[in-house]
Amino acid sequence: MKDQVHRIEYFALPSSDKPGEGASLHQKLAKEGVNLLAVSAFPAGDGSVQVDLVPENPDAFGKAAKKLGLKLGAPKTAFLFQGTDRAGALSEVLGRLGNANINVRATLAVAAGGHRYGGLLWVAPADVEAAARSLGAVSGATHRA
Repeated sequence: MKDQVHRIEYFALPSSDKPGEGASLHQKLAKEGVNLLAVSAFPAGDGSVQVDLVPENPDAFGKAAKKLGLKLGAPKTAFLFQGTDRAGALSEVLGRLGNANINVRATLAVAAGGHRYGGLLWVAPADVEAAARSLGAVSGATHRA
């Protein structure tokens, strides 16, 4: 499979840093039929975490979040990349941005099994358009089995 980069919307959600909170959130979203392409959660201080959610369908996610009373911020932009796992795969993605003098603010990448890899990367809001061009990103993301 050819490597792909998608420009995606993600939503930041503050949550309590307590056992079971993540499971509860995912169960509620699943009950509403929300499929997530990616999730990243990290400590935000004072007993809280920030959960970044990348929904397959942002509109359906927004409706479900409203119904569930989730306090979401405005959608933000990141990039989801996926492709055939190999030595240097991530360096190719990051190299395109470095060659365009675009700083990557954060990244998260994993081997997905079946010789596949994927991940997320974030750039400064002012760099999103240039990053999209450098990466050859397409808008939106599709689920690949």
